[in-house]
Amino acid sequence: MTRFVVRRLALAALVVLGVVVLTFVIARVVPGDPAATWAGPRARPEQIEKAREELGLDRPLPAQIAEYVGGVATGDWGVSLRTRRPVLDDIGRRAPASIELVTIATLLALVVGIPLGLVAARWKGRVPDVGSRLIAVVGVSMPSFWLAIVLQLVFFQWLHLLPVAGTYDPNLDYTSPLRSITNMPIVDALLTGNWAVFGSALTHVILPAIVIAAYPAGVITRMVRASVLDTIGEDHVRMVRALGFPERSVFGRFALRHAWSPVVALLALVFAYALVNTFLVEAIFNRPGLGSYAADAIGALDTPAILGVTLFVAIVYVIGNMLVDIVQATIDPRIRVS
Repeated sequence: MTRFVVRRLALAALVVLGVVVLTFVIARVVPGDPAATWAGPRARPEQIEKAREELGLDRPLPAQIAEYVGGVATGDWGVSLRTRRPVLDDIGRRAPASIELVTIATLLALVVGIPLGLVAARWKGRVPDVGSRLIAVVGVSMPSFWLAIVLQLVFFQWLHLLPVAGTYDPNLDYTSPLRSITNMPIVDALLTGNWAVFGSALTHVILPAIVIAAYPAGVITRMVRASVLDTIGEDHVRMVRALGFPERSVFGRFALRHAWSPVVALLALVFAYALVNTFLVEAIFNRPGLGSYAADAIGALDTPAILGVTLFVAIVYVIGNMLVDIVQATIDPRIRVS
């Protein structure tokens, strides 16, 4: 098991290194001059040239890549051209809110997707199966921006049930100010006992969480259905059915238990996709997070911030896949050999 973990760690490091080098090269060849952005809109040519020297842009590209990789390894991800703060500090302030939103959306996708997949497998070819697959197809194929607009129209404009934007009611900053601990509004409100902000934050997170969870829920539904149908014909499941166990137990306790491995492997992909999908959703719902930070960085051609967000998402994705591999290897020793 130790050798398996070491191999996965080495592979993860190579993937992250490849992402760093590739994104750095792409960021350097796209139109735009980071030195001009750093110097300001009214900078003179000599000021731009001085900024280019300060930022190290006058050196050869391999030297710039080597310096950036070394900085990443030591925790120096550069300085944002827009905020003038270290990129890692900016990400540390913005990422927790996005991770909180993605975690809630992923849990919602599991709560919806697993039962729908079981229902589809239990009544294969019947009305529940057709309905579950239709819901899964709609969730997978529906554009997130369109679903967000529809939900805003229905629940805010027509029904007046849920707020349309923000993290929580801004008026609470005067009556019940939130003390930041983790930069996750719901978690901070819970830790500090700020129940006014906690309730407001819960209502504000419902619509964006539904939008982000739509695609993962559809994928999980189809994966659970396919995995359970593959498992239901195996000998141990047929023996359980022959012993007289009810169909609910056959599907829920035995078939799903052995079909859980591919679903677990899917979770890392689902979480990473949901994290990237927050970029557009946060912009639509006006939520401060990693997505809005990335959008502002792209609009300002803030190369260090763009690289930092890309690197952060890549690290989250790689760590998620590595943890899934380790969990699967712990459950099934055959994976370690392969």
